[in-house]
Amino acid sequence: MSLRNYLHSLITPALNSEMLFGNEPIVLEIPQQTSHGDFSTNIALLLAKKANKNPRALAQTIAASLQPDEAVIEKIEIAGPGFINFFFKKEYLANSLKDIFIQNESYGKSQKYIGKKANVEFVSANPTGPLTVGHGRNAVIGDTIAALLEWVGYSVDREYYFNNAGRQMRMLGDSVKLRYLQQLGDEFEFPEGHYQGGYISDIAKQLLAEFGDSLRDEPVEGKFKEAAEREIFKELKGTLKRLGIEHKAFYNENSLYEEGKISSLLDHFQKTGLSYEQEGAIWLKLAELGNDADKVIVKSTGEPTYRLPDIAYHITKFERGYDLIIDLFGSDHKATYPDVLAALKSLGYPVERVQVLIHQFVTIIKDGEVVKMSTRKANYVTLDELVDEVGVDVTRYFFNMRSIGSHMNFDLDLAKKQSDENPVFYLQYAHARICSIIRNAEEAGLESSTDSLYILQSPEEQALIKELLLFPDVVLYAAEIFEAQKVTTYLREAAEAFHKFYTFCRIIGVEKNLSRARLSLAIAAKIVISNGLRLLGVSAPERM
Repeated sequence: MSLRNYLHSLITPALNSEMLFGNEPIVLEIPQQTSHGDFSTNIALLLAKKANKNPRALAQTIAASLQPDEAVIEKIEIAGPGFINFFFKKEYLANSLKDIFIQNESYGKSQKYIGKKANVEFVSANPTGPLTVGHGRNAVIGDTIAALLEWVGYSVDREYYFNNAGRQMRMLGDSVKLRYLQQLGDEFEFPEGHYQGGYISDIAKQLLAEFGDSLRDEPVEGKFKEAAEREIFKELKGTLKRLGIEHKAFYNENSLYEEGKISSLLDHFQKTGLSYEQEGAIWLKLAELGNDADKVIVKSTGEPTYRLPDIAYHITKFERGYDLIIDLFGSDHKATYPDVLAALKSLGYPVERVQVLIHQFVTIIKDGEVVKMSTRKANYVTLDELVDEVGVDVTRYFFNMRSIGSHMNFDLDLAKKQSDENPVFYLQYAHARICSIIRNAEEAGLESSTDSLYILQSPEEQALIKELLLFPDVVLYAAEIFEAQKVTTYLREAAEAFHKFYTFCRIIGVEKNLSRARLSLAIAAKIVISNGLRLLGVSAPERM
């Protein structure tokens, strides 16, 4: 049981005994000053009005109702206007390290959501070109959120939604055909609005090598579009695989039309009076459903807007029985996804199961300047180029270390530094340093032992112990709020606590039992850092 879970199990019965149960969450914070305890709760301040009591007096009443295990809790104090501060026994904290050794690679995982199914849809770029840095943030965050959910018990399907039909794909096929004709010797100015990347010429060269000049009269939506889709998807999957990302399902938007799901949905909207025709277009009555205004779902040209297939697509997710549905979008979707949710709600689907996560844009910085162009002469930096520049570990960690709701400046100079300034290097060095300590201990004939963990009571030892014991809570919290950044922040703090411990507490060359206990603490830190890095998809090297 984690420290927070123990305190929850202690406080909840006390609130019930005082008839204070309700919807107020029991929030347990770690005080900035150790003199204020290991954990503190403001529950008395939150419940004071309901109880019609002074907050400090209520805190005293709650504290008096607590029944702590004397082997676990050292003392409980009331502070300030009504905070309840908890002090764990140092021996209990030290001995709790045994859980880390017992669970080892599973430490940090929980079964809270066992039996639940989740669908995480991310990347979902149409096959019109290489993945960009913007797609990279989406990919890494989506994969890490999926991993977080798996760590807390969910069965997770990673899904990629794409469209290989429509105007963009026709233009892609036309772009390839025009490059093909240029390579046959035809002279003309390539249209500015078409796809400009060097990959278009590469696909055209492959077609020329395979078919010669026999494709002059081939329609753009024939072999040209087919080859482009095939080759681009091959590259997309290869790029994702470099980052350790593999999707279980690739869902084609076009199948929604082929299987009649779009026409069925339109019929339903018409029969229920939720849609109407105006100026040749079909509108959805979103204002009637609580949104700002009605929106077009089929244009006057007969072409659906994104809303219609998105609604139909999400219906398939509900039909597949997911308990949690996560959509990870770029910020350009912020104003539009509420329309889809409103429509789904009107159809009777439990939209509370859908979590829409919006990530902000990425800017690449080099030498203090914004990098504007890729080496492929297109208007983006490709994800492959970024990985080539800084490596998989840095790419994954950097994308995870900022809240998804904040704009990200990806500093290439910092990313390539081999120093403590680089957060990836700092963490990996901490892990490698512990591995070195373990090797040195083995050479000195020193073995770890959990029999004397109770003697680890110095401030540095206790600080590291408490940090390591927080890991399961951090993982669960990060999973429940869909924020991998909580894990990166935690790992930095855990590494800092380890470095401080190692600075002040010698492992080799001190009294035997103390030496063994400290070595065990170092190994526990290694397990936690390794597990945290694995969760983020970052390697934990043993030597650097």
